[in-house]
Amino acid sequence: MKLLFDQNLSHRLVHALQKDYPDSRHVREVGLHGATDVVVWQYAMQQGFAIVTKDADFHQRSFLFGHPPKVIWVRVGNASTATIEALLRRRTDDVGTFCSDPDSAFLILD
Repeated sequence: MKLLFDQNLSHRLVHALQKDYPDSRHVREVGLHGATDVVVWQYAMQQGFAIVTKDADFHQRSFLFGHPPKVIWVRVGNASTATIEALLRRRTDDVGTFCSDPDSAFLILD
């Protein structure tokens, strides 16, 4: 599962979740720190990533444009990185099923 963590999530998640989500990256690791949603969207689509975000704008883009890329919306409010890490760890099976389903475009984790 190749996840691309948006800039509203900590870059530390990549290392912390490496065992569960190998091949994942943070936008700053791929030169997209501060990039617009359109640029992040295009990069994720071209490179085969699912975008993980707390940004509702990607939710809207998903409805407008479909997939790829797939979008995982982490709806936990102002949560710590540890809380988000625990959520992604707890939902690994759901994320895997979502990523491998050719028809699914959007997943909400809360």
